[in-house]
Amino acid sequence: MRNVIVLSLLLLNIHHVISAPKGVTASLKAKWSMTPFLLETSEFIGEDGNERFWQFVDTVKELTVYKQGESVRSYYNLILKKAGQFLTDLQVNLLKFALALRSYSPAVHASQQIASDEPPPEACPAFVSIHGQHSCSTKDIKKLLKAAAGRPKPYLFRNDHTYPGVNKTDVPVVILYAEIGTKEFTLFHKVLSEKAGEGTLIYVLRHFVANPKPQKMLLSGYGVELAIKSTEYKAVDDTKVKDSKTVINAEDDNNDEVQGFIFGTLKKSHSELQEELVEFRKHLLESTDDMVPLKVWEVQDLSVQAAAKIMSVPKFDGLKLMQDLSQNFPSKARSLTRVAVKQEMRKEIEENQKRLSETIGLHPGDGELFINGLHIDLDIHNPFSILEILRGEARVLEGLHNLGIKGEHQGKLLKLPVNAVEDSYALDIRHPAIMELLRATFPGVIRQIRRNFFNLVLFLDPIQEESVELMKLAELFYKHKIPLRIGFVFVVNTKDEIDGFSDPGVGFYRVLNYIADEYDVSQALLSMVSLYNKVDAGKILSADTISAYLKRKFPKANAERILGIESEYDDKRKHGALFYKKSGLGALPLALFNGVPLSPDEMDPDELETIILQRIMDTTTAFQRAVFMGQ
Repeated sequence: MRNVIVLSLLLLNIHHVISAPKGVTASLKAKWSMTPFLLETSEFIGEDGNERFWQFVDTVKELTVYKQGESVRSYYNLILKKAGQFLTDLQVNLLKFALALRSYSPAVHASQQIASDEPPPEACPAFVSIHGQHSCSTKDIKKLLKAAAGRPKPYLFRNDHTYPGVNKTDVPVVILYAEIGTKEFTLFHKVLSEKAGEGTLIYVLRHFVANPKPQKMLLSGYGVELAIKSTEYKAVDDTKVKDSKTVINAEDDNNDEVQGFIFGTLKKSHSELQEELVEFRKHLLESTDDMVPLKVWEVQDLSVQAAAKIMSVPKFDGLKLMQDLSQNFPSKARSLTRVAVKQEMRKEIEENQKRLSETIGLHPGDGELFINGLHIDLDIHNPFSILEILRGEARVLEGLHNLGIKGEHQGKLLKLPVNAVEDSYALDIRHPAIMELLRATFPGVIRQIRRNFFNLVLFLDPIQEESVELMKLAELFYKHKIPLRIGFVFVVNTKDEIDGFSDPGVGFYRVLNYIADEYDVSQALLSMVSLYNKVDAGKILSADTISAYLKRKFPKANAERILGIESEYDDKRKHGALFYKKSGLGALPLALFNGVPLSPDEMDPDELETIILQRIMDTTTAFQRAVFMGQ
């Protein structure tokens, strides 16, 4: 019995020492170890060019010497200072964001993993791999290079860093596995860079940390949801409430505001009341934890009061306070009800809500992200993709700045139409033809939009068998009034002197030119369709069919003047073939839908109709979203 009493007292003492937790913290860790900031910074700079990467490497080749005697923060600031020699202030801020996300840690670890597959020699902080042979000493490089010719060259990855030397194709490839900034790296780098400059080898660098930290990489950019169970019907035994309460560690976070009191300031002003203030703060925290339900009239203005609270603090503390309020809103709600909101601010919020609702459909309670006017869909994007968008926008801004365009003029050029039609009536998104996109229809119905939203370009050789069916399919789209603009690029013989009577492709092109010049383009297109309708399935267009059609439809026309070697209607015959050759799009026939080439499997005439209609439906969804967002 005595042992039980002693044990109970011990447990009671331990219980009173425990502090009440402020909240729940969740951390996500990767499977690999922490990677050095210096290596991640080199990858960030390397995205701006291989030459700049190596310039940075030469600047920081022995930077880890300073790491021993300085704190992590000081070393981090030193890296930013060195990087600032190659980056603008804007890029340095983006580098800080990238290092906070650890977005380049996977790239560093990828090199580490490749090094582990070599595998690295034992007790070797840096080593070279020369066609499969390894060495930890610079003295062995010369010997390994002599025997390298008899062994196959290693496979190089797209993200490998190759030293900008002569880089001949018939010289050995030397891969250095080392950590930038160490003495071992400097020794190898000096030898290999000199030989690469002479053209005796190709020098490739891959990151390798000989002694990685035991801590796992903390992942950023991932949300963790905490599901809180409803406590509406919570039953509490009043007789045990006092015994179960834990002691609050009042020394923590003295600068936190608790129900309107900033205890850090109070302790400085009233140093003689330290103990009383601790007890008072503990009382307020314990009462805050109860989260007393609010009245309906107290809840209706909470969001506006939260905004007013954020605006009342210095701008540097605004984001921190907004994060604290959003993450601890239930416990902060009571104190927010006492915040007074100025009438000017309330009016401005209402005007913003009205304007955003009318222009981009953003209603109170919704949230959207815009970067330089570019809408960022938060259902699709994450912090890593947003970082890439920011880097792209930064390059544009810096390019404009280098041209002498600064201030408000930059904003105008960030959204510059190719020509003036964007300001005209034709592209007014309020026009009924464009608003047709938002009209409700039955599923599968294609909207009749009188705009060039959907385009199909067919590259055809007139004498191919597939061209017959594709031309008939184009006619089918036209007859059924599918909202599709159709264009043709004819790829025919490009010889200087050729007879249209013997080459049906050339004859076909010259007849079309004749009809377009003497009559009009629409008549030429109708004649083109009529010509192919004369061709039976499984057959090809022949020179006799073209000649017979010309004599029947245009009996007064001079066939020799139109189809002969000295034809007057041979203008731009070679242009289609030259354009097709430069494009490198693949074998004929082929099609582009809104500039995107269709695969050879999709060019089957029996399937192409369904594929094009499906593409129109899929593209319509993207256009609907753009119109809805006012883009």
